[in-house]
Amino acid sequence: MREKAKILDKDTLSRSLMRIAHEILERNKGTKNLCLIGIRNRGVFLAQRLAECIKRIDNEAISVGTLDITLYRDDLTLVAANPVVHKTEIDFDINDKTVVLVDDVLYTGRTIRAALDALIDFGRPKSIQLAVLVDRGHRELPIRADFVGKNIPTAQNETVEVHLNETDGKDEVVIIEK
Repeated sequence: MREKAKILDKDTLSRSLMRIAHEILERNKGTKNLCLIGIRNRGVFLAQRLAECIKRIDNEAISVGTLDITLYRDDLTLVAANPVVHKTEIDFDINDKTVVLVDDVLYTGRTIRAALDALIDFGRPKSIQLAVLVDRGHRELPIRADFVGKNIPTAQNETVEVHLNETDGKDEVVIIEK
């Protein structure tokens, strides 16, 4: 596997998140009844960053949660013999709220399907919206993002890797050729 192209660097990644934050506030007419829930792993850090951007723009703090979808995956037996389940942390009521699910890359749509199933176990939101840093296409399910940092058409033999300072020591998005 080799790196084919750097799609976003630290600055363009930050600008993409700020733009998504503006779009979320615009679409929802502010922060009333709004919360963000990041899909573990990198979606959590992106949700936290989006919440910081929203606070800078609107001077309002919003709730941020963490969702682990491990047990809701349709490929659980293919992922690992003993999958590691992490903690879901949603310490606020999502009933009648507008929930923005946050993930790093939207690909087939299966992760988001699992996230929707998991989220419904915590309540009945008024609506669920999806924010992703990268949409790379190749959908297998009828799922689309409401907010996208960057659309990156990719080939099936390519992988989009999101590196974040919190997990990888740097902020960037790269395409890797298998």
